[in-house]
Amino acid sequence: MIRAAAAVLALTAAASLPGPGAADAPLPVPADTCADADWAAAARDRSLAPHLGLPPLIHPPDNPPTAEKIALGRKLFFDRRLSINGTMSCAMCHVPEQGFANRELATAVGVEGRSNRRNAPTLINVGHLDPLFHDGRDHALETQFVAPLVARNEMANPSAGRVVAALNGMPDYRPLFDRAFGAPASLDRIGMALGAYQRSLTVGDSAFDRWRFGGDAGALDTAAQRGFALFTGRADCASCHTVGAADALFTDQGFHDTGYGRMREAQRQAPPPTLTVEVAPGVVHEVDFDIVRAVAAPRFADLGRYEVTEDPADRWLFRTPSLRNVGLTPPYMHDGALGTLDDVLDFYNRGGGGHPDQDPRIRPLGLTDRDLRDLKAFLASLTSAGIDCLVAEARRHRPDNP
Repeated sequence: MIRAAAAVLALTAAASLPGPGAADAPLPVPADTCADADWAAAARDRSLAPHLGLPPLIHPPDNPPTAEKIALGRKLFFDRRLSINGTMSCAMCHVPEQGFANRELATAVGVEGRSNRRNAPTLINVGHLDPLFHDGRDHALETQFVAPLVARNEMANPSAGRVVAALNGMPDYRPLFDRAFGAPASLDRIGMALGAYQRSLTVGDSAFDRWRFGGDAGALDTAAQRGFALFTGRADCASCHTVGAADALFTDQGFHDTGYGRMREAQRQAPPPTLTVEVAPGVVHEVDFDIVRAVAAPRFADLGRYEVTEDPADRWLFRTPSLRNVGLTPPYMHDGALGTLDDVLDFYNRGGGGHPDQDPRIRPLGLTDRDLRDLKAFLASLTSAGIDCLVAEARRHRPDNP
């Protein structure tokens, strides 16, 4: 979905635009009480503590969390000086108040308005995920950050070494690296600090968790309970978005062809005559697609996992996303083209993309309107308590060059 401030930029960058009404849940409001002077120590403790509904978070043996690493990682996360021209930071695609994702653009936009093909995924609970990215091209937070640093359509640095040299030339960073590592900036230390910070964005304790794993029979209303029964039963969502006996990541961390990727490629090759653009809340225009094409970079095919493995069997496969906090992070799918949870549920209810080679579990479900409402109520119950604290900690200090 495009808001007024982003409309011209997003059209120029040719980001795919979902339809109106993407926001399915209110944004969390920062809680000042969560961000006192010892916020980094509290974040460290949270990353080491158990969380209702989540398995234990595993930290790399060579990168245990410390308050100093987390504080440094937060600063790096917000610093636009890490991009080629000082305009882009990690937080501009992973906005804390938007579930550490981006609710306003279907696909990420980088330096000079260059469009990315894919939606910016949430970083909440990212420490539990392996592999990373929609196509699974990396396996560790300590190394994942390098690709956005040097990608031309993201932060656009000519090399990772340039970033290391730049940080070592900034007087505000030297004492922070000394406190965290006893050494100056290096590529591995940047990764360890960012990894420690991102693992601190771990939170469980949703209404569903309190009901299923906490023994609180009243935590989930009857509609959500019916939705969970559908989720694990007739709708068969849980065969990919897995739920265990003691915890639930709501992802099998595998790759599947739902028919969506091939459907989107067919639409790319035969685009519609107009594109729906919301220029302000409730203000929608149908824009002639030729106008968009005239000012936009071409949209390229996305073959998913195949682009990592070059195995023909991996064409159109994308990683199963976790559904935790899914109500906070529209738009949806790997390219953000489905603006609401209703759109996503409708896609799966009608049998996905309908291609003969898609995963056989993706089939017409025949769910009624009430069934779909119940599933949506269940998905809303996966929003965690405590996200306001993650936001407050993220905003504990102003960015260095806002």
